[in-house]
Amino acid sequence: MNKHQKIYIAGHNGMLGSALHTSLKANGFTNIITASSATLDLRNQKNVLDFFEKEKPEFVFIAAAKVGGIMANKTYPAEFIYDNLMIQNNLIHASYINKVDKLLFIASSCIYPKFAPQPLSEKYLLTAELEPTNEPYAIAKIAGIKMCEAYRNQYGCNFISIMPTNLYGTNDHYDLQNSHVLPALLRKFIEAKRSNYPQVVLWGSGTPLREFMHVNDCADACIFLMKNYNDAEFINVGVGQDISIFDLALLIKKITNYDGEIIFDTTKPDGTPRKLMDIQKLQKLGWQHSIDLQQGIKSTYHEIKEMDFTLANH
Repeated sequence: MNKHQKIYIAGHNGMLGSALHTSLKANGFTNIITASSATLDLRNQKNVLDFFEKEKPEFVFIAAAKVGGIMANKTYPAEFIYDNLMIQNNLIHASYINKVDKLLFIASSCIYPKFAPQPLSEKYLLTAELEPTNEPYAIAKIAGIKMCEAYRNQYGCNFISIMPTNLYGTNDHYDLQNSHVLPALLRKFIEAKRSNYPQVVLWGSGTPLREFMHVNDCADACIFLMKNYNDAEFINVGVGQDISIFDLALLIKKITNYDGEIIFDTTKPDGTPRKLMDIQKLQKLGWQHSIDLQQGIKSTYHEIKEMDFTLANH
């Protein structure tokens, strides 16, 4: 992938897609193509095929997806499976039809079995039942990985898949009904501090363990793997360290200088007990994350501390 080859980022307005766009430009790539959802509905096969026929991208990053937290997955299961299947099916097939040099499909760590051994090795995929709260999304992402493998096996396509851990950072979503845990906590503590609330109420028991990666690190890993990884098996992308939701809440409380109380509502679901990625394959290739959790949350906090969160609900 040289600096002048045509690179298409599907989902360039999303958190990871925008980080990819920024990182590619910063690294001197000059021929990046994008299309917003307003101009290209990735769920429409004809529109996607027409776009690829016209633009002829040589490299494709599939960062486009419908994403959300536990409540969003529970509320919109049909959209999570339909939209994600249609988006990735159309992009992968159009890449094959138009002889794309290489494609990178971005899956999600939530597709591992709910009680898989820790840390999560690539070999644990499809070895047990999924977490019920995000099963439709997980099934769609598993289908994307298997589709890349099938097109590689049948047609010789250099389509690779990555499995990133939980991401946070610039351009994250802060709608409390649909966001992931870290941005939701940031918003709750910022709003509690603004309004002098005596306590912050958080979902679940606080005991689940989660791994968090700054989106800029993930974008860097995507570009590294597009350049250096060509195997059929998908590869985990993470930092190799996790933290309990309780300790995460304490860290965010400290960073936001909130002095109230933290209450955990145990009537709400916890989700998967633990999700830590086994990143030995990635480390053996020579890649390592550079942004630690405290540093990343601090930078994110300074980006959003003045945000009008009422706009995040629309």
